[in-house]
Amino acid sequence: MAKTFNSNAININYCVAIGNINALNKKEMGDQCQCQCHEWFMLGIIYMSWFASQTYVSAELERLDLKVQPRIGNSSGKGYHDDGFLSFLVVGDWGRKGAFNQSHVAFQMGRIGAKLGIDFVVSTGDNFYNNGLSSQHDPAFRQSFTNIYKYRSLQTHWFSVLGNHDYRGDAQAQLSPSLRQIDARWFCLRSFIVNAEPAEIIFVDTTPFVNSYFLRPYGQTYDWRGITPRRKYITNLLKDVESALKESRATWKIVVGHHAIRSIGYHGDTQELNTQLLPILKAYDVDFYINGHDHCLQHISDTNSRIQFLTSGAGSRAWRGRMRKQKRKGVRFFYDGQGFLSLQLSKFEARIAFYDVYGTILHAWNARKPFLHSSILTQKQPIDVSSLVNPKCTLRCI
Repeated sequence: MAKTFNSNAININYCVAIGNINALNKKEMGDQCQCQCHEWFMLGIIYMSWFASQTYVSAELERLDLKVQPRIGNSSGKGYHDDGFLSFLVVGDWGRKGAFNQSHVAFQMGRIGAKLGIDFVVSTGDNFYNNGLSSQHDPAFRQSFTNIYKYRSLQTHWFSVLGNHDYRGDAQAQLSPSLRQIDARWFCLRSFIVNAEPAEIIFVDTTPFVNSYFLRPYGQTYDWRGITPRRKYITNLLKDVESALKESRATWKIVVGHHAIRSIGYHGDTQELNTQLLPILKAYDVDFYINGHDHCLQHISDTNSRIQFLTSGAGSRAWRGRMRKQKRKGVRFFYDGQGFLSLQLSKFEARIAFYDVYGTILHAWNARKPFLHSSILTQKQPIDVSSLVNPKCTLRCI
């Protein structure tokens, strides 16, 4: 059972808590810049920040309840006219101190974020290149995050997961509450849940699933503190993900991880996630799986379930020039350059849009929900999670 913190308990203006907001150049974004404010239960934030700094063994999912502001309509025009409207951006694989067009992508995120009135930003991992943060005091945190994503609409919650490059440094540094003293927007745990009606978003730590990081690290050193014993960690995490999805009554179920389940990009499918995580997502009618890792933008529809696989890993360096010819069934969109993704959700409609470094919409897709959500209508049978865990998890000091 996930621990829950209710944002209704105490009303505060989140924007006041963000230390660097006074440094904004308000003219930079013009009239489109709108500060998005939310109500938070601050005791929950403090507790979860403390939890993040502890050794993480159980993989128990923490839950954060976010109350989004009611609004009527938005700039997209149609279909989003109820209090359950939610809007956010997704970016991944970005932390390069502004290089490789990171600054240009950030500017367009600020512009689109103001236009859509976003509630938060999701980061799909590989937050700091090439080897994560060296400590809680690493200047790369400011250089790659605070100083780059400086636009008014981006002064809101940033929910982040770790990527494989983050594990090459001090992984626990990114989980430390001390980073929130530098920039209050930052929120990163290994795995957690954000409940933001009408959606529930489950963030999953996918790097420990990948066998090659343990068996064939190719000279790289990974910070596996809090992960061992690996088999137990993965088993507990899968059980918690299944439990959260089973209990969820959200209209839209979203799972976020760094590694792709389906991809025709450079890295391709992550086989460990296909065999261990995907069966759970299908069993509990997940709508979107969102990832980074491949430095591109993608939309792939699963051929035998409702899942839409969305890749947003193009926050900086991209243009690898490789697209796999195999497994192209269900591919709706692929772009090898830099950019980001937006999601807009109401009780019955979803709209996704992919943007390039110029803020141009490259691909958009809409979906509708039936009046009664399937999670209410059907009783799901539990999955034997232990049968999904790869036996190779027992190999090599893990």
